[in-house]
Amino acid sequence: MPEAREAGRDAGTAGRAARTPRDRAWRFWAWLGAAVLIVLLDQAAKAYFDSHLHYGERLHVLPFFDFTLLHNSGAAFSFLAEGQGWQRWLFTAIAIGAAALIVNLLRRDSGQPLFCSSLTAILGGAVGNVVDRIQHGHVVDFLLFYWRDWYFPAFNIADVAITCGAILLILDELLRVGRERRRRRL
Repeated sequence: MPEAREAGRDAGTAGRAARTPRDRAWRFWAWLGAAVLIVLLDQAAKAYFDSHLHYGERLHVLPFFDFTLLHNSGAAFSFLAEGQGWQRWLFTAIAIGAAALIVNLLRRDSGQPLFCSSLTAILGGAVGNVVDRIQHGHVVDFLLFYWRDWYFPAFNIADVAITCGAILLILDELLRVGRERRRRRL
């Protein structure tokens, strides 16, 4: 599988000059810097809403959107939120493991813009939520979309980054598979 990924990536970069180690290092640190910016934006927004709203309070913005302050001790959509606290450390360990893998992939493939953009967004979001889990024991959510009596689970900037990163990762893989199929036909 790694060979297939590399072959697909090479096909998309054919004709470009070889990257120097210094260029690859600069790109790697730029991707990490972008992830840090996501974490900082996420944490600043969470701190703002945590200090300006009471738990459960809602600030009406649009007929379908409110700012709120909610806590999620589980994962996405409050999965395992009713646990006895063990899930805090489980989700933290999973996120730290994922972050280590992502950093390794960013180092290896730093010249692949779409792939690295997706990983950077996922990394920034995962670290943003890990900071909450370690600091508070739960994730702070403040974005609430709804329509009449239907409510989408509240979320935060880290969740948006993870979701966008996952979408970009799927797009990158679809494009890679398409390039590989075209290459095989030639």
